Amino acid sequence: MTRVGEEGQTGVVRASRPSFDFTAPVTLWKADSAWHFATVPDDVSDEIAARMEGFTRGFGSVRVEVTIGATTWSTSLFPDSGSGCYVLPLKKAVRAAEGIVAGGTTTVHLELVDLP
Repeated sequence: MTRVGEEGQTGVVRASRPSFDFTAPVTLWKADSAWHFATVPDDVSDEIAARMEGFTRGFGSVRVEVTIGATTWSTSLFPDSGSGCYVLPLKKAVRAAEGIVAGGTTTVHLELVDLP
Protein backbone atom coordinates (compact mmCIF):
# COMPACT_ATOMS: atom_id res chain seq x y z
CA MET A 1 0.00 0.00 0.00
CA THR A 2 1.41 3.43 -0.93
CA ARG A 3 0.87 6.41 1.30
CA VAL A 4 0.85 9.85 -0.30
CA GLY A 5 1.91 12.50 2.23
CA GLU A 6 2.15 16.24 1.98
CA GLU A 7 5.37 15.91 0.02
CA GLY A 8 4.82 12.51 -1.61
CA GLN A 9 6.27 10.61 1.36
CA THR A 10 5.48 6.92 1.68
CA GLY A 11 4.89 4.86 4.81
CA VAL A 12 2.96 2.03 6.46
CA VAL A 13 -0.72 2.27 7.33
CA ARG A 14 -1.99 1.03 10.71
CA ALA A 15 -5.70 0.29 11.11
CA SER A 16 -7.03 0.50 14.67
CA ARG A 17 -9.60 3.30 14.37
CA PRO A 18 -13.29 3.20 13.37
CA SER A 19 -13.37 2.54 9.64
CA PHE A 20 -15.86 2.53 6.80
CA ASP A 21 -15.79 0.96 3.33
CA PHE A 22 -18.02 2.20 0.53
CA THR A 23 -18.27 2.97 -3.17
CA ALA A 24 -18.96 6.60 -3.99
CA PRO A 25 -19.73 8.71 -7.05
CA VAL A 26 -17.02 11.17 -8.10
CA THR A 27 -18.21 14.70 -8.90
CA LEU A 28 -16.75 18.08 -9.76
CA TRP A 29 -17.36 21.02 -7.46
CA LYS A 30 -19.77 23.30 -9.29
CA ALA A 31 -17.76 26.47 -8.58
CA ASP A 32 -14.39 25.13 -9.78
CA SER A 33 -14.00 22.04 -11.95
CA ALA A 34 -10.45 21.47 -10.67
CA TRP A 35 -11.93 20.16 -7.38
CA HIS A 36 -13.08 16.51 -7.42
CA PHE A 37 -15.06 14.98 -4.57
CA ALA A 38 -16.41 11.57 -3.59
CA THR A 39 -19.76 11.81 -1.81
CA VAL A 40 -19.89 9.72 1.36
CA PRO A 41 -23.14 7.66 1.44
CA ASP A 42 -26.02 8.78 3.69
CA ASP A 43 -25.69 5.96 6.22
CA VAL A 44 -21.92 6.39 6.58
CA SER A 45 -22.25 10.19 6.81
CA ASP A 46 -24.90 9.80 9.52
CA GLU A 47 -22.70 7.46 11.56
CA ILE A 48 -19.66 9.72 11.24
CA ALA A 49 -21.73 12.76 12.26
CA ALA A 50 -23.09 10.90 15.30
CA ARG A 51 -19.62 9.69 16.39
CA MET A 52 -17.99 13.10 15.89
CA GLU A 53 -20.75 15.35 17.26
CA GLY A 54 -19.09 18.19 19.15
CA PHE A 55 -15.62 17.16 17.96
CA THR A 56 -15.53 18.51 14.41
CA ARG A 57 -12.97 21.04 13.24
CA GLY A 58 -13.32 24.21 11.13
CA PHE A 59 -16.32 24.29 8.78
CA GLY A 60 -17.58 21.07 10.45
CA SER A 61 -14.71 19.07 8.97
CA VAL A 62 -13.61 15.65 10.23
CA ARG A 63 -10.00 14.47 9.94
CA VAL A 64 -9.64 11.07 8.24
CA GLU A 65 -7.12 8.73 6.70
CA VAL A 66 -8.28 7.38 3.36
CA THR A 67 -7.24 4.49 1.13
CA ILE A 68 -8.31 4.16 -2.48
CA GLY A 69 -6.66 1.28 -4.32
CA ALA A 70 -2.99 1.29 -3.32
CA THR A 71 -2.96 4.95 -2.28
CA THR A 72 -3.40 6.17 1.31
CA TRP A 73 -3.42 9.78 2.48
CA SER A 74 -4.64 12.07 5.28
CA THR A 75 -7.33 14.65 4.59
CA SER A 76 -10.64 15.92 5.97
CA LEU A 77 -14.26 15.27 5.13
CA PHE A 78 -16.48 18.33 4.75
CA PRO A 79 -20.24 18.55 5.25
CA ASP A 80 -22.20 19.34 2.08
CA SER A 81 -25.32 21.33 2.91
CA GLY A 82 -26.91 20.43 -0.44
CA SER A 83 -26.82 16.65 0.01
CA GLY A 84 -26.63 16.46 3.80
CA CYS A 85 -23.65 14.11 3.38
CA TYR A 86 -19.93 14.51 3.86
CA VAL A 87 -17.74 14.95 0.80
CA LEU A 88 -14.20 13.66 0.42
CA PRO A 89 -11.78 15.82 -1.61
CA LEU A 90 -9.77 13.76 -4.10
CA LYS A 91 -6.40 15.34 -4.76
CA LYS A 92 -4.84 15.22 -8.20
CA ALA A 93 -2.04 12.81 -7.20
CA VAL A 94 -4.60 10.28 -5.95
CA ARG A 95 -6.83 10.64 -9.02
CA ALA A 96 -3.86 10.14 -11.32
CA ALA A 97 -2.47 7.15 -9.38
CA GLU A 98 -5.85 5.39 -9.16
CA GLY A 99 -7.42 6.37 -12.50
CA ILE A 100 -10.28 8.31 -10.87
CA VAL A 101 -12.41 10.51 -13.14
CA ALA A 102 -15.44 12.71 -12.62
CA GLY A 103 -18.67 10.89 -13.41
CA GLY A 104 -17.25 7.55 -12.29
CA THR A 105 -17.21 5.84 -8.93
CA THR A 106 -14.43 4.89 -6.54
CA THR A 107 -14.14 2.40 -3.70
CA VAL A 108 -13.05 4.05 -0.46
CA HIS A 109 -11.65 2.82 2.86
CA LEU A 110 -11.89 5.62 5.40
CA GLU A 111 -10.67 5.79 9.03
CA LEU A 112 -11.58 8.46 11.58
CA VAL A 113 -8.48 10.14 13.03
CA ASP A 114 -9.68 12.43 15.87
CA LEU A 115 -11.79 10.31 18.17
CA PRO A 116 -13.80 11.81 21.03
